[in-house]
Amino acid sequence: MPYSDQPTVVAAGVEIPLLGFGTWQLEADDARRMVREALRIGYRHIDTAWIYKNEKAVGDGIGDAVAQGIVARDDIFVTTKIWVEHFHRDALLRQAEESAISLGLTPDLLLLHWPKPTPALAETIGALNEAQEKGFTQHIGLSNFPSALFRDAAALSKAPLVTNQVEYHPYLSQKTLIETARELGSSLTAWSPLAQGKIADDAVIGDIARVHGKTNGQVSLRWIIQQGVIAIPRTAKESRATENFDIFDFELSADEMASISALARPDGRLGDWLDAAFQWDQDA
Repeated sequence: MPYSDQPTVVAAGVEIPLLGFGTWQLEADDARRMVREALRIGYRHIDTAWIYKNEKAVGDGIGDAVAQGIVARDDIFVTTKIWVEHFHRDALLRQAEESAISLGLTPDLLLLHWPKPTPALAETIGALNEAQEKGFTQHIGLSNFPSALFRDAAALSKAPLVTNQVEYHPYLSQKTLIETARELGSSLTAWSPLAQGKIADDAVIGDIARVHGKTNGQVSLRWIIQQGVIAIPRTAKESRATENFDIFDFELSADEMASISALARPDGRLGDWLDAAFQWDQDA
């Protein structure tokens, strides 16, 4: 599958563009417009979820781009997610089918959105595999699973879990999860890769950005993908989507990478909806 020669990561034999376009919090009109525009800019990885309530708009945006000759469907990697209220087998299969219908296409990747203590993980992972077998998705994976649960899920799954999508940015270490993903032959995908705008005024990142003639956001995204981690920044502005995509013409040095990694801190997590039954990896 060609991706306009942009960098990709291969997990369990699945090639995924390292830079994607996220659609969290985008209302339908913005989602359709921005997905179409993102594909015009050059993005080839689009991320959505059932709970975002914009799957149809995302699918329409993809359909617009295909109809306009911007890109072929087979050249786009599309991810969506099963919401936690649908983790019992029958509900999961219904939502998987509903998501494919709403998108107007078979997603390339279907994730479990957050871990949940009930039903048993074996039932949910079994149903996720069944969704793949029934053709509701090409591949399966996870989102927001700590390392211990990531390993448990991988052991229960017949099919490879090709990614674990989690919060990751310069202020939050995910060293353990990155190592776990590599150990399992999987990948990590970063949501909120720009720390929801908090990196914009960071002095350390700013100094590095000036050296390369880039913005703080571009340097932060480059830091993520240079680790082999997928990044899915979200924006409702076409100019910002263009800026975020312009990260393939420079490279950070080992010292620059280390300086950004050193910004991680214990209170760096911005979005914590993990069920109390589970614990995050303690990296910092």
